Amino acid sequence: MIKSMTGFGRFEKITADYKISIEIKSVNHRYCDLNIKLPKKFNAYENNLRNIMKKYAARGKIDVYVLYEDYSENNVEVRYHENVAQGYMDALEKVAASYGEKFTGVELKYPTATELIRLPEVVTLEVNDAIDESLEKAVEDTFEEACRMFREARQKEGEHLKNDIKQKLAYIHELVEKIEQRSPEILAEYKQKIMNKVEELLENKQIDDAILATELTVFADKVCVDEETVRLHSHIKNMEDTLSKEEPIGRKLDFLAQEMNREANTILSKANDMKLSAEAIELKTEIEKIREQIQNIE
Repeated sequence: MIKSMTGFGRFEKITADYKISIEIKSVNHRYCDLNIKLPKKFNAYENNLRNIMKKYAARGKIDVYVLYEDYSENNVEVRYHENVAQGYMDALEKVAASYGEKFTGVELKYPTATELIRLPEVVTLEVNDAIDESLEKAVEDTFEEACRMFREARQKEGEHLKNDIKQKLAYIHELVEKIEQRSPEILAEYKQKIMNKVEELLENKQIDDAILATELTVFADKVCVDEETVRLHSHIKNMEDTLSKEEPIGRKLDFLAQEMNREANTILSKANDMKLSAEAIELKTEIEKIREQIQNIE
C-alpha cells in the first residue's frame, strides 16, 4: 500500500513497576533519517530499535522519543563512600598538624556526621541502570506497537494522496486528448490561411499544390506534438501502474513527473495557437501539482 512520509504513532505500556511511552513522527526527506532519543538506561538498545524501524519505513525524517518512568522502590540507591569521608578527615588532621601552632588556643574541631555527609561525594544517589531481559522486551514490544500505529497513519495519508494523484492524472489525460484534437485543426486553419493570403495576392489564381504541400510540411514539423502526446500517455499509464505497487514508489513517481513536465514544456514551446498554449499551460500546472504531492510519498 502506498505510504505518505508524514505520520505519527504513539503507544504506552504501563505496569506496577514502570511506564514506557514511545512517540514517532516523521516528515518528508529524500532518504531515511532516523533520530532516536532514549533515556540513558536504554542506550544499549538503539541498534535493536533501528532494525525494527526498517520493517516499517524506508524514507522520511523520523524522530522517535522514548520516555521511561520507574515506579519501583529499588531503582535508586543511597551510597556512602567511606574512603572519601576518610580522605576529608585525614586532610583536616594534616592541616591542623601543619598550621596548628599559628592558631594558638584554638582547639581542633572535627565535623559532625551531618556536616561530613554534606561534603561533596561522601554520599551519592545512584540510579540502578541494570536492564533485565523482560524490560528490554517490553521496550521493543512497545516500540513495535508504536511503529504499527505510525505505519497505519502513513498508509491512511498515502491512500488520500493516491486518490488525489489519480484524479489529477485523469484530468491530465483529458488535456492531452484535447491537445491531440487541436493539432490537426491548427494545421487545417494554417492551410486555409495560406490559401486565402495567396489567392488575395494572386487575384484568385490557382495555387501550386507542390508549393502549398511544402509549406504545410515545414509548418507541420514545427508544430507537430504527436511524439510528445504519445509519451505523455505512456507516462500516465506508467504512473497509474506504479501507484498500485507495494514497495516504496516515491522516487519513481518523481522521475515520471519530471519526464511528463519535460514533454509539456516541449508542447508549450511548439504551440503557436492561443487555445493550444492555454491547454499546455494547464497541463504544466496539473503536472506540477502532482509533483508536489509526490514529494510526500515514501
